[in-house]
Amino acid sequence: MTSAIPLNVGITRSASAADAGAKRVLLAEPRGYCAGVDRAVETVEKALEQHGAPIYVRKEIVHNRHVVETLRERGVIFVDETDEVPEGALVVFSAHGVAPTVHETAAERNLRTIDATCPLVTKVHQEAKRFARDDYDILLIGHEGHEEVEGTAGEAPQHVQLVDGPDSVDRVTVRDPAKVIWLSQTTLSVDETMETVERLRQRFPTLQDPPSDDICYATSNRQTAVKAMAPECDLVIVVGSRNSSNSVRLVEVALGAGARAAYLVDYAREIDPAWLDGVRTVGVTSGASVPEILVTGVLDLLAEHGFGEVQPVTTANETLVFALPRELRPARR
Repeated sequence: MTSAIPLNVGITRSASAADAGAKRVLLAEPRGYCAGVDRAVETVEKALEQHGAPIYVRKEIVHNRHVVETLRERGVIFVDETDEVPEGALVVFSAHGVAPTVHETAAERNLRTIDATCPLVTKVHQEAKRFARDDYDILLIGHEGHEEVEGTAGEAPQHVQLVDGPDSVDRVTVRDPAKVIWLSQTTLSVDETMETVERLRQRFPTLQDPPSDDICYATSNRQTAVKAMAPECDLVIVVGSRNSSNSVRLVEVALGAGARAAYLVDYAREIDPAWLDGVRTVGVTSGASVPEILVTGVLDLLAEHGFGEVQPVTTANETLVFALPRELRPARR
């Protein structure tokens, strides 16, 4: 679960930080692994333990370079499509979800499957199926080509229309303006999504909202933490991969909330020392698919450049945990 009450958004300056030359780090909390990513990565690790290498994974299990490279070293083979998997082999579907046609193709090839789709993504799939059954036009707000969008749209391709940001709204066409609902990719910018929704509502005043928030609690929480610290920051460093939608959004959110500069890095070694010139306050956060060891590396590097004081900026407390897929759970006695 997630606390709805901010826990510690006050950003204070210690006596040393009041000095003109003092340097500090504001460390966003929450950051890093969300429950869905934790479940997906553990799914692959447990599959390796139980079945041995090689294990096949369709697409990247999560969008993080370090995680993918580490699993590849342990014997995981990442493929783009199930037809690259030998017949009868074991394949894991990524946290981003897949369309029904992917399950069908896997069955045709007699593949053993484990579905690591995040339960919050599965919720959006269920919403798409439900509203398609009721013959709604479904406006799916998301980024074209993203695996999650492809999976959700695949649940009801005749009813789903992609809306890739506010500028796409004018191209939307519907059959009946009285039967239109919007859904969204779970990893979007909250602010941009709501801007898109408002633009859609101007065109379709009776546009219905999803039954519950589609944007993942973790995506929202990480953006809120960045918004809290960004106005104080000369620089924000977001740890995450470039194909990670929620990580890219954190950079955008930081800049929009007042950070003077913001950069996305996979590893501490990618930080350009020139970024730190004249900087007194650095904000640090990480995307929802980033292991904490990568953040630790960034903090260590910053400490070497005089940024030894680290102050947490806490805006929520996350305790949600998802059960592993049933294929990997201990047998009941």
